[in-house]
Amino acid sequence: MLLFVLGHTNLYECENLCRLFFPLDRVQSRKAVEEVPDGVRAVWTVLEGGVYTVRVRDAAGETSDSGADTGEEYDVTALLFRVLRRHTGVQPPWGMLTGIHPVKLLRQLTEKYGGGAGEVFREKYFVTGEKAAFAARVLREQEKITSGLSKNDFALYIGIPFCPTRCAYCSFVSQAVEKAAKQIPQFVELLLRELGETGRIARELGLRLTSVYVGGGTPTTLSAPQLSALLETVHRSFDLSACTEFTVEAGRPDTVDAEKLAALRLGGVTRISVNPQTLEDSVLERIGRRHTAAQTVEAFCLARKMGFSDINMDLIVGLPGDTAAGFSRTLDGVLALGPECVTVHSLALKRSSDITQSGEVNEAHRNAALAEAMMREAGERLTAAGYAPYYLYRQTRMAGNLENVGWAKPGFASAYNVVTMDETETVLACGGGGVTKLCDAASGDVQRIFNFKFSYEYISRFAEVLERKKGIGAWYEQLRERIH
Repeated sequence: MLLFVLGHTNLYECENLCRLFFPLDRVQSRKAVEEVPDGVRAVWTVLEGGVYTVRVRDAAGETSDSGADTGEEYDVTALLFRVLRRHTGVQPPWGMLTGIHPVKLLRQLTEKYGGGAGEVFREKYFVTGEKAAFAARVLREQEKITSGLSKNDFALYIGIPFCPTRCAYCSFVSQAVEKAAKQIPQFVELLLRELGETGRIARELGLRLTSVYVGGGTPTTLSAPQLSALLETVHRSFDLSACTEFTVEAGRPDTVDAEKLAALRLGGVTRISVNPQTLEDSVLERIGRRHTAAQTVEAFCLARKMGFSDINMDLIVGLPGDTAAGFSRTLDGVLALGPECVTVHSLALKRSSDITQSGEVNEAHRNAALAEAMMREAGERLTAAGYAPYYLYRQTRMAGNLENVGWAKPGFASAYNVVTMDETETVLACGGGGVTKLCDAASGDVQRIFNFKFSYEYISRFAEVLERKKGIGAWYEQLRERIH
């Protein structure tokens, strides 16, 4: 589809709204008028003489809806939302929200409007009553963790950008081991150096570490000795006396064995993820996961046997080839295992994923009701089993325009997941693709420092990785100057 952005600067917001209603279209923006080819959908957003106008033309060449409005900066996005809602007959459950942090927005509205925040959430952003109530429920769970934070607290993220294979839906910059195995030893060596430098900075700044999260990629792609070296370096470089959780994603069951689990236990890891995504073997094969549902169960049971009492399992709503009945069977299997946390994702069509590149269209993206039914069943059954939703985030082009939700049994909500989504605590990141987020909860200021995504870049430009770390101290110095 073509999107014309004429006379105003809200291109990014208008693009995201078009993707919200037409997730399968490729949005091409234009800042000048041009002829629209036959068979192409087009949207015009125009600011002229203080008046916004929006017009939609379908692929058949008929202009089916339009509108006009005047006023504040975001009137064009609100107008575009209303016009597209009429044009499609679709009410996105999260309204015009296209950012990833709806619960953070609700928290900010609550701080400003108190008890009236829910009404603003619904009326200004067009969020449905059901989703507004659900966001409020998540917020209440989040506050059990965020209320105890102090301004010098931080979380540590460690990125391992390697996987056994690349899943068809994935766009993370992770490399299949068969192609990148030679890089792993040098990557680990440099990562240990970065951890040592980051620990030194944290000590000098007087920061207090509250949680550690090792993600990726698939961290258990590393060998047991490499995992041991990594964990030993964390303990040597950081004071973990105030750390309440230490998570490592053992996300791919085909990377889990007794030797690696023993290394994690000995290294002080308290929480792991064993992620099936689905327990339907035909779906696993279709998405490029080289393991079976039985292997997932075996990995989970092995982790239990070796003493892990805090395990998360990830599921995805809307995978290619999955059905409502298949997803229900997956829930049966996961609930029978009884993990402490279950994270339910809605499949997002990422631009660089194999699914998107192949042009495959999933049933759940054609049929929002299917994705919604899967998500609803997950919520109802997890609630009945004693889980509560404690963190939530969204992505563009999600099945059913839904959300990703972390569910936890009482006492098992992951502090790291909460603070990284609510952006109320600094996250210092090391490794491939790590993003340091320097957060001032009082002002809402967030500054990011990016590590290189590809392992070969991380290795070849490692001096720049360490140079960028100097920005942490500079930011805290400025923060403390503002406070005093």
